[in-house]
Amino acid sequence: MDGSIANKMRTLRFLNGEMSQADLGQRIGVTRQTIAAIEAGKYSPSLEAAFRIAQVFNVPLGEVFQWDAKDRG
Repeated sequence: MDGSIANKMRTLRFLNGEMSQADLGQRIGVTRQTIAAIEAGKYSPSLEAAFRIAQVFNVPLGEVFQWDAKDRG
């Protein structure tokens, strides 16, 4: 099974005082470049980082990240 992880991090950052990628990264313990890669869908966060991101925005994990599963076959 293949799939991809979509996210609403950019929207959530905007809705939370236009938080910068650097600010979010600092709050969860990663670099701005890591946040940029996650937002662009080029990197999947660890489970811990994903929960930390959701916690920063005070929303459920599923409101930040969505899994789009695609079956092979």
